[in-house]
Order: sequence, then structure tokens, then C-alpha cells
Amino acid sequence: MKRNLRNVTVTLEEDVARWARIEAARNETSVSRLLGAILKERMLHNDGYERAIRRALGRKAFVKTEGRYLSREEVHDRTGLR
Repeated sequence: MKRNLRNVTVTLEEDVARWARIEAARNETSVSRLLGAILKERMLHNDGYERAIRRALGRKAFVKTEGRYLSREEVHDRTGLR
């Protein structure tokens, strides 16, 4: 599977660049691939979070609230369950 890759220039603070070089060496990879993997992981995490939020907000309310938020007492009222 051929992937389209893009070259980008990244400017890092010296201590961050040093950490990236050491971390890449520990993982037997390049700084470029390390940064790519970190960014891809973050992208997938954020995409998953966004999908979960859309799914949660798309659900119908399970309690009739007439368009208002329930009070704490109403949320925790168990009298109807007893």
C-alpha cells in the first residue's frame, strides 16, 4: 500500500529537539517518523473523541425535560422507582 507523504519543516526548542532525537533513537526510528506517529495517534484520538461526542449529542433524551436542564434533585429523585 503506497501512502502519499509530505515533507514539512518543524522548528523546535533545543531541549525538545534533543528529547525527540533521543526518543527516536530509543525506538530505532527517525525524528520525522516519531513525530509523524505522535501526530497520527493524536489525530486518531481526537477523531474518536469527536465521533463519540456527536454520537452522544445525537441521542434522544431519556427523560422529558421540556427543553430545560434537570435540577440535581430531579436527576437523583428515586421516588418513581420505589
